[in-house]
Amino acid sequence: MDQVQRQAFSKVYGKIWDLAMIEVLVEVIASLTQYYDQSLKCFTFGDFQLAPTIEEFEGILGCPIGGRKPYLFSGYYPSMGRIAGVVKISKRELDRVKQSRNRVAGIPRKFLEEKAETLASQREWVTFIDVLALLVLETILFPNVDGLVDLAAIDAFLAYHHNKESPVIVVLVHAYDTFDLRCEKSSVRIVCCMPALYVWLVSHVFNHGSRS
Repeated sequence: MDQVQRQAFSKVYGKIWDLAMIEVLVEVIASLTQYYDQSLKCFTFGDFQLAPTIEEFEGILGCPIGGRKPYLFSGYYPSMGRIAGVVKISKRELDRVKQSRNRVAGIPRKFLEEKAETLASQREWVTFIDVLALLVLETILFPNVDGLVDLAAIDAFLAYHHNKESPVIVVLVHAYDTFDLRCEKSSVRIVCCMPALYVWLVSHVFNHGSRS
């Protein structure tokens, strides 16, 4: 994307592109889990405690809630027809490529990446930005099955795209759920919203250090 497309992307989808460009040190996030207090829902570092808040994640995602409704999964996945209307791919084509892995249904990531490349080459920037946003949203906020953009991530994207429902609360809830599961089972991988968590942690570490 050139500068014009980047600005258009940010205007609609906040800072999720910036988050996608962040190189996350996985070791830092893994170390963070050692300080998580499940009973208090916070991280305890010596004589101070930290807990990610809605307001902080609004700023990190560039998505203030304001008067928007928070996104809450309705329990129903979006239809192929609804998805087709946004990504400008026929329902028949989406039905053809739809896959299910480990009981998770979705669209292959490679298929959507190829669609984005085609849209860029045709200079169909509006649809390109929407498809790119879906890919980025799935990668940095709602990763699940490698190589598959699952229908849960697509539902969150469509709720934001159509109704401007804010994903901030559900992202924060997923982060806390992941740390809770990590306390109960150390083998649980931390994949949800890692760039956002990384930005949150680094900003606090440096701010705390500058005050000492």
